[in-house]
Amino acid sequence: MKQKEFEELVEKGIAAIPEKFRRMMDNVIVVIADEPSEKIRREHGLSAGETLLGLYEGIPRTERGVEYGGLVMPDTITIFQRPIEDKAESVEDIPEIVANTIWHEIAHYFGMKEDEVRAEEVRRGKTK
Repeated sequence: MKQKEFEELVEKGIAAIPEKFRRMMDNVIVVIADEPSEKIRREHGLSAGETLLGLYEGIPRTERGVEYGGLVMPDTITIFQRPIEDKAESVEDIPEIVANTIWHEIAHYFGMKEDEVRAEEVRRGKTK
């Protein structure tokens, strides 16, 4: 898939997040990368056969105190294009995987831990 097409899917995935949550998002950026870097792979203990579809890095909203602000760098949500494409059984699967990955990482932004996010994905019928 061309990068521009993938970027449009990411934009649609963000737009699919309910507005009340999008309005609450501040000091966070969403970026696209081909795949996790070696540094990220080491930091997350990924073996040769493992990868990430997305990654949230930052201070979740639930952990931000009164001292948060000023010169705090933005949180980052990275969506990894190649692993998503590799996970898809067909090109038609990619939009749903992108949307689910964005939802997953935004849930982390709002303070949900990995086990909570996965349980909610099961409840929603949207497992990655």
